[in-house]
Amino acid sequence: MKTLTFANLNNRQTNVQIEDLQRLADQIRGALIQPQDPIYDEARRLWNGMFDKRPAAIVQCVGVADVIDAVRFARDRQLLVAIRGGAHNVAGLASYDGGLVIDLSRMRAVHADPIAKTVRVEAGAQLGDIDRETQVFGLAVPTGVVSETGIAGLTLSGGAGWLRRKWGMTCDNLIAVELVTADGQWLKASQTENPDLFWALRGGGGNFGVVTSFEFELHPLGPDVMFCFVLYPASKNILQRYRKFAQNEPEEVGMLSFTGRVPADENFPEAWWHQPFFAIAACYVGPADNGEIVLQPLRELGTPIVDFSDRMAYTEVQKFLDADYPKGRNYYWKSVYLKEFTDDTIDALLALNRQAPSPHSTIDIWTMGGAMGRVGANESPLSPRNAPFMIGIEANWDDAKDSEAHSAQVNQQNIAWVRDCVEGLAPFAAPGIYLNFPGFMEDADQMVKTAFGDNFSRLLAIKQKYDPDNFFRLNQNINPEA
Repeated sequence: MKTLTFANLNNRQTNVQIEDLQRLADQIRGALIQPQDPIYDEARRLWNGMFDKRPAAIVQCVGVADVIDAVRFARDRQLLVAIRGGAHNVAGLASYDGGLVIDLSRMRAVHADPIAKTVRVEAGAQLGDIDRETQVFGLAVPTGVVSETGIAGLTLSGGAGWLRRKWGMTCDNLIAVELVTADGQWLKASQTENPDLFWALRGGGGNFGVVTSFEFELHPLGPDVMFCFVLYPASKNILQRYRKFAQNEPEEVGMLSFTGRVPADENFPEAWWHQPFFAIAACYVGPADNGEIVLQPLRELGTPIVDFSDRMAYTEVQKFLDADYPKGRNYYWKSVYLKEFTDDTIDALLALNRQAPSPHSTIDIWTMGGAMGRVGANESPLSPRNAPFMIGIEANWDDAKDSEAHSAQVNQQNIAWVRDCVEGLAPFAAPGIYLNFPGFMEDADQMVKTAFGDNFSRLLAIKQKYDPDNFFRLNQNINPEA
């Protein structure tokens, strides 16, 4: 009898009968994709070009029943399972060589209720899907800053975007979650139903089941907002003036600033191509008239290279950075929280920016505080939240085209630069890391302990309750045997 070989939970291999796979394919409404299928290569392709994984089979689910069947099929045979949501899994955990991928990317339905000011979102949805359905009512969910990001991974590990200081992180706006557990059961989690699980899902990662849908609180915003986007020459004076604004900015300002090198693009003056810049992007969360006044000082920190600031639809703000993160580019990101933003910090940031091997790489500065800081240490797994700044270090680069050896060398240079940045910023660092910028999850056990701090032991107990065998392990994993 013909079989197909899968990776299993014991780091070995399991042979699955083709007849069993066919029965699963006949049972689900979605598609079961295998290596011989014409669409396999596209279906297995991940957003991060660093990963070229070949799973044994992909179950493209279109509903909860498909997810239940896929989980039970894998559980009965002890197969290693990867969960794929909407996109942007930086660490490449959405697939595995020889594994079974449960792919939710076709589950993208969004249902907004403008009366209750809530929205129900399937787990394969991207941020742009949500913005499309909520902005027609002048409402928004605090999400990320790139519209092609998947909502599931973003939410389960936090979610920082333009609205974070006014209304908190994405996970802070969760009302309820539906998921399939490791034993193939459907559960709903909220403040009143399975509240321990609900607490864990508000930032504790994808450890506890396959989330199939989220329900979020909506907030009034748009359709137009004031958006500041201005590039300055990278200099200490500019960053000092930025710091003064950032230390006193109102909660209505969601600011993301970053260092990089000016692209060789017709939208930028040719005299500045390849030179270091410091960019300020900020969305005013309120009436655009007020935003023009409040954000104007950010446009007057010096003589700009370019100033693209304008009133625009909030949906366009959400898409503004999309072109910088194409599918197939190589990505390696890490984070550092800062306890202070001194002149020495500025010197370090400017020096590290100059050392970046790739012109696409940036060092990002996220202002924290506001609503994020009002979430108590025990209210969410993400703790502590008192750092005033978070640094996201993004190595973004394209493959070298001449040889595999050169590509490998380029990969190592970019990865090494990120790690050098983390080390260089260590003297200014505060406790914690942001697990949506996880590198490749090296030293995963220590990373999750660092990210969750004193809440780690509570998460561990919940993992032991809902997934004692660590069936869901290809994530920012909390090992129940820890």
